[in-house]
Amino acid sequence: MGASFSLSFTDQDGFSSSSSPSLGDLPESCVASIIGYLDPPQICKLAKLNRAFRAASWADFVWESKLPPNYETLVGEVLGFVPEKLGKRDIYTRLCRVNTFDGGTKKIWLDKSTGGVCMSISSKGLQITGIDDRRYWNHIPTEESRFGSIAYLQQIWWFEVDGEVEFPFPPGTYSVFFRLQLGRAARRFGRRICSSEHVHGWDIKPVRFQLWTSDGQYATSQCTVSDPGEWFHYHVGDFNVENSNSSTRIKISMTQIDCTHTKGGLCLDSVVIYPSKFRERLKQRGYLKCAKPM
Repeated sequence: MGASFSLSFTDQDGFSSSSSPSLGDLPESCVASIIGYLDPPQICKLAKLNRAFRAASWADFVWESKLPPNYETLVGEVLGFVPEKLGKRDIYTRLCRVNTFDGGTKKIWLDKSTGGVCMSISSKGLQITGIDDRRYWNHIPTEESRFGSIAYLQQIWWFEVDGEVEFPFPPGTYSVFFRLQLGRAARRFGRRICSSEHVHGWDIKPVRFQLWTSDGQYATSQCTVSDPGEWFHYHVGDFNVENSNSSTRIKISMTQIDCTHTKGGLCLDSVVIYPSKFRERLKQRGYLKCAKPM
């Protein structure tokens, strides 16, 4: 029988007629109740089936269940205003776009499949020791960053990077990462190459990562920076958010301050904050470096 079925009748003259109810005959409210159990990409695919599914896919109650519980606060924080006439699907779509704020140093978006809040803080939004001295650091344009540029370390004795952000994260558990690469990438004749000319000092002692939150949470870990030529997410730690009615302030630190040796050849792209379940995605793609708790 499947999605449709047929009923055959024979009239008094011997002719047969048929009626074939289909999915298109379902009431819109019934369709909306069904697709509310699906994730957003599946809903958008089903909207292409027929008019009933297309109309149901715009129902506010369907998309309100996909939005974060404090989505109105997020809209005001990210877009700068609360659109009164926009439907919930339009709001979800706008929040799924990569939205830039805080002078272009931060980007935030919703994951299209889960509605989870994701954030990225550029190298220019971090406090980097020696960043203004071109003997040590340079900002380099690149297509490999969401922000169009990275901070490149040539050589330094005292390596220290700090960051801070305050934002109304929805309730949940989040993981914090530094996105790093050893070696400087470039393109030659259409091919990506990576120079390890300045890479040194990272195999002597590990880098220390630290995380603090305004409600007293703390995590610390350490990891050796390795594998030149590839971008990796170095896991700093996790934090929990229970109250969506207030902002959470987060401080992040990455240091290697042993002055017995220099280190260099490091690309620093950003700090990223993802829902913790995204760690498995990074692991499956080979992008994750798990630091050891201290």
